[in-house]
Amino acid sequence: MNRNTRLLVLLGLIVAAATFLFTQDYRFAQGLGLIISILTLLWLYSLAIRDSSIIDTFWGLGFAILAWFYTYSLPDGFGWRNVLISGLVTIWGLRLALHIGIRNHGKGEDYRYQQFRQQGGKHYWWISYLRVFVMQGFLMWIIASPLLVAQTYTGGLTYLDYVGIVIWTIGFLFEFVGDWQLAHFKRNSQNKGKVMDRGLWKYTRHPNYFGDTLLWWGYFVLALSADGAWWYIFSPFLMSFLLMQVSGVTLLEKSLVKTKPQYQEYIRKTSAFFPMFPKK
Repeated sequence: MNRNTRLLVLLGLIVAAATFLFTQDYRFAQGLGLIISILTLLWLYSLAIRDSSIIDTFWGLGFAILAWFYTYSLPDGFGWRNVLISGLVTIWGLRLALHIGIRNHGKGEDYRYQQFRQQGGKHYWWISYLRVFVMQGFLMWIIASPLLVAQTYTGGLTYLDYVGIVIWTIGFLFEFVGDWQLAHFKRNSQNKGKVMDRGLWKYTRHPNYFGDTLLWWGYFVLALSADGAWWYIFSPFLMSFLLMQVSGVTLLEKSLVKTKPQYQEYIRKTSAFFPMFPKK
């Protein structure tokens, strides 16, 4: 994790702590305890199978677990709006988990975690707990914070809710269709070594990451129906930064430029993130 990411995480923790002090909502702290407990069990399993990359499959499921925990822990009970919000998170989380699980099945540990394992040496068993599982647990908890405040509003759907649902739907379609198009492209053996530049990939080099980012802006807009929700704008900003500068676009393209010479031409004519018409 680079310096900019650490600063963003620190900022997110500060804002989250300030929010907790103002609201005195202990469910926020309980959510952290829940997700770290689950990830501790997952870490123990990763030691047994020597594969830390199982955390990637759990990523989407973790958000769904937090969303339903926040729903069921509402002091005055929950209504259909709360179920709708948690349902949206579950649809996204389950799809992402299935996609990553199927994609990674039988391929062994991801190269990123293999590098961590080599760097950690004999101490990797506990380094992986802090660097991989606890760190991602904190990120998950911070990013999921709008899911808590979104459920504190007990009225019916507001115009902001409708806007948030529209943003979520567009983001989900970009992520789902982008992943499906890329998987279909890779299944054709004639495309081996080629660059995917069709469908949504003609307009952005990463439609799935763009869609994922849009989803979290949708969750934030859903949260705006509750009082004081503007605090949580750090959540979609943090997710956007992670996908654009850390674990998404930047990391992936370093590898693609090395393995596919024609990718430079693809970079020249295609927008990196936001969908645009390709340059001639």
